[in-house]
Amino acid sequence: MKITKVIAGVAVTTAAITLLAACGTSAKNATNSSKNSKQITVWAWDDTYNVPAVKDAAKIYGGKNVKVISMSQDDIVQKLNTAMASGNTKGLPNIVLIEDYRIQGYLKSYQKDFEPLTTIVDKDNFASYKFAVNSVGKTIYGVPFDSGVTGNFYRTDVLKEAGYTADDVKNLNWDQFIQVAKDVKAKTGKALIAANPSDLGFVRVIMQEAGTWYTGKDGKTVTIADNKPLAYAMNLYATLIKDGLAEKVSDWTSGQKAVQNGSAVSAPTGSWYSSTIQAAKDQSGKWAIAPIPALPESLGGQSGKTYASNSGGAGWYVLKSGTSSQTDYAKKFLEKTFASDSDLMGTLATKIGLVSTMKSAVDTSVYQAPSSFYGGQKVMEDFSHWTQAIPQVNYGDQTYAIESTMTGALQDMINGKDETTVLKNYQKQIESQVATAK
Repeated sequence: MKITKVIAGVAVTTAAITLLAACGTSAKNATNSSKNSKQITVWAWDDTYNVPAVKDAAKIYGGKNVKVISMSQDDIVQKLNTAMASGNTKGLPNIVLIEDYRIQGYLKSYQKDFEPLTTIVDKDNFASYKFAVNSVGKTIYGVPFDSGVTGNFYRTDVLKEAGYTADDVKNLNWDQFIQVAKDVKAKTGKALIAANPSDLGFVRVIMQEAGTWYTGKDGKTVTIADNKPLAYAMNLYATLIKDGLAEKVSDWTSGQKAVQNGSAVSAPTGSWYSSTIQAAKDQSGKWAIAPIPALPESLGGQSGKTYASNSGGAGWYVLKSGTSSQTDYAKKFLEKTFASDSDLMGTLATKIGLVSTMKSAVDTSVYQAPSSFYGGQKVMEDFSHWTQAIPQVNYGDQTYAIESTMTGALQDMINGKDETTVLKNYQKQIESQVATAK
């Protein structure tokens, strides 16, 4: 999509126009120039989620000075990569939404293209895990947006048929999750989850819950071979698939359909998945959301402790792509909206189902309201509390590249290969892959 660059001021080329300006229109032109210098462009990628969020923010602060452009996330990534690699960022927006799993790669390679936002973000008013993602050292570069806090969405009627109460589901650990899957299959004929072997989101959830990742705390050192939470998560996921306890799907859409048509009856995933669940309007009142299953004792799990994890999420970033006035205005826009306005977060919770990482959002009336779809559960309040417990993890800059290789490791484990041997082999592959990327 072509973006028209905003030019502050209008060149005049004739003496007559110059004379007219001197005779009384100079003040008006100066006003227009000042206004144009504040016009900013924002890129976001979801017309049902973050795009309307920016438009609502613009109604509060900025109005017509904020131009929102919607494009796919893949297009945004491609345009950012091309422009920053070439050193010509003039065609980029003033504000862009970037996924948490990707941002460290940009900050590592193109830090000079991002405006520091430390002065407009109060760390104490946001979930702490976001600052392992959007910062370099003590400098904050992003305003946290949505939480990918996880919950275990489940069909209360089907779990009841399989012999499980709400209290049972609230107190599950991952070892017990396998037994629930077996009971649900035996007593109802249904799968507990939908599983796509090419998507390791399930594995990420368990790793972050344990405070680990594919790489170490530095975001660089590959930690595949001796990563116990990774080995546990991969083995658990492989077991669900190879034992027929999961509805095997091939892509995102088929996974949604499996949940909506009832062939899969739970989804331990990010809060944003609620829109998929609620699309099956005939199932209103038949769903609830429990905390994510706890880590087993073998991974340091403790009885009675509430566990939390994350899947997805993004933040708003200011690029140094325009004039200094535009950069300043972009910062002011974020400061007055996504960085501080809890009422806006409440509005977006109602309008798009946003679970904000802003701590003060939980005090809004929307977060205290029960959900009829989820049987009267105060879903937003629960998600907000769980968000504050998410462990900090440095995703590094190679998450997606590593996962494109690790799907092969999962398939090896589904085929029955020894997990220790598999992960040692993939440690070597990924070390070589990461070294080449550098």
